[in-house]
Amino acid sequence: MMNKRASLILLTILCACFAAQAQVVVTLDHYFNHETHKNASGQPERFHYFWEEKAQTGFSIFGDAFTIQGAVLNSLEDAPTFANLANTKIYIIVDPDSRKENPQPNYIGAAHIDEIAKWVKAGGVLLLMANDSANVELPHFNELAARFGMHFNNDIASHVMDDKHFEDGAINTEGNAIFATAKKIFMKDACSIGLSGKAKAALKNSAGAVIIAKAKYGKGFVLAVGDPWLYNEYVNGRLPAGFENDKAASDVARYLLKKAKK
Repeated sequence: MMNKRASLILLTILCACFAAQAQVVVTLDHYFNHETHKNASGQPERFHYFWEEKAQTGFSIFGDAFTIQGAVLNSLEDAPTFANLANTKIYIIVDPDSRKENPQPNYIGAAHIDEIAKWVKAGGVLLLMANDSANVELPHFNELAARFGMHFNNDIASHVMDDKHFEDGAINTEGNAIFATAKKIFMKDACSIGLSGKAKAALKNSAGAVIIAKAKYGKGFVLAVGDPWLYNEYVNGRLPAGFENDKAASDVARYLLKKAKK
């Protein structure tokens, strides 16, 4: 029989293995979205929607919402494939580049779509975040979204003129399945989402436009949002009292992690 010391060692190893398996890897695309600008020294540097970016345009706070709940953050610089997404549970594609944002953008193509869809079908959780049509490459992004019954419309939902008109971007989320704690969020100049097949509305704005959609796909799940609205500028407390985008960031992370762990 195994002695007490050996039993404890085995139990420790097993616990460590289970803990490693339980950690959800959240991977952010850096291939379709790869914007750069010149820093103070005149050198090009990455910016816009990446985990390490703590400026207004970054995703550092959204990233924290995942890590606080036990997830591990990752970034993918290469084109997505079933193989290089194998250890990823949640894959996020935000605001794919147009030529205005990147002189040599990597457009989403048929081969990419097949690989991503294969990964979702096997149990992956995909988050697609678009933007208003002037600031995102919609045609190729929509070819991916169409695989899951979704279409980012070439329009502007919840248009907000300036900081004096925050209420034009107010959306009630009380009782919504995604938002466990946030009751009122701010999302401006999003594109609405058309639905087909098994895709369903997950959130509508005050005008009735779908701005968040969801779909089951095989063993996996897809969530689509008409704007990359959880970047630092709108989750760092600068919004007027009553808006709860900071809570919404945690809610969305929790919701996706729950889907990933099923």
